[in-house]
Amino acid sequence: MSRLEELKMLSDEELISRIEKLKKEKNAVILVHLYQNLNIHPVADFIGDSLFLAQQAAKTDADIIVFCGVDFMAESAKILSPNKKVILPEKMANCPMAHMADRASVRELKEKHQDAVVITYINSTAGVKAESDVICTSSNALKIVNHYQDRKIIFTPDKHLGNYCKEQTDADIILWDGHCYVHDRFSADDVNLAKLEHPNCTLLVHPESPKEVVDLADFVGSTSQIIKHIEDNIEGEKGFIIGTEIEISRLMQQKYPNKKIFQLAAHAICKTMKMTQLHKVLYALETETTTIEVDPEVADKSLLALNKMLELSK
Repeated sequence: MSRLEELKMLSDEELISRIEKLKKEKNAVILVHLYQNLNIHPVADFIGDSLFLAQQAAKTDADIIVFCGVDFMAESAKILSPNKKVILPEKMANCPMAHMADRASVRELKEKHQDAVVITYINSTAGVKAESDVICTSSNALKIVNHYQDRKIIFTPDKHLGNYCKEQTDADIILWDGHCYVHDRFSADDVNLAKLEHPNCTLLVHPESPKEVVDLADFVGSTSQIIKHIEDNIEGEKGFIIGTEIEISRLMQQKYPNKKIFQLAAHAICKTMKMTQLHKVLYALETETTTIEVDPEVADKSLLALNKMLELSK
């Protein structure tokens, strides 16, 4: 039996205890994205969306960063903290949208529109970030697009988030044809059915969703903005329908068990986010394998774009 198989047999309580002990011994910090399985959350030093976790990665004094998320997040952490060891517990946890754009193709598009500023969603590879002027997240995309609204903008890779920014700002945006497969599957039919089943509930959706869904929403925002809206209005609303990855509705149901909180559609599951398991987190800390490395030339150029995002997000 392999070590990983041995660890899989332990209870969550035992895994959590061992992880906490090893974190202290190795001066490690664990960053956990909100879409991770809820049983991962107890070992987190920080839980949040991409912007918040990038900010924590940039300022941590830990020697090791364990990133419970997907590949582009761990890459961003390595770029922001190049002298830290960054570990992705599940090496196969990739973001399909991030791989819908490649560096060479973005460079070609830049050649055709040399006056354009390139705004790249953080859900992207390090190579695409290296061709960008600034990175954005769903939390700050509108703010960053507004900052550059007097210029032509190339927005990559998420066409839905880019289109949402375009409609909200009237900016001149060239959209890349990429998408998040989780949010892209939401439809007007999903909305109509959810509203029929849960009347008088407020619909909150992520801007990675198609326009037909965004147009029907009562509130549009990033993962953290959706959570904040619920927390700020939990006593004043009859209920909420959450249009993003399913873990957010589970998290809110756990926090507010007596409130009406529903998922827009049961299919909203990010399979690669769910690949990270507690026993893999412990194994990653024990062995310090599945480390993330970024080519220095790519990292240097990507860092400029990431730092520009952090500057504009203040």
